[in-house]
Amino acid sequence: MFITIEGGDGAGKTTLITRLTERIYKETKKRTIRTREPGGSPIAEAIRGVILDTKNTKMDWLFR
Repeated sequence: MFITIEGGDGAGKTTLITRLTERIYKETKKRTIRTREPGGSPIAEAIRGVILDTKNTKMDWLFR
């Protein structure tokens, strides 16, 4: 099973994912793997940090 959760900032994605993974374990005793994009590995987390850092305004033109 592969579940994708999408939504805007502050929409409650992390809360939903936490509750969903807890419920899946409670009901099935199966563990889940939580990922995020970009993220999940040291280099991806570093890239995520650069993208989300509000001080990096020199890359703004990429997102216009």
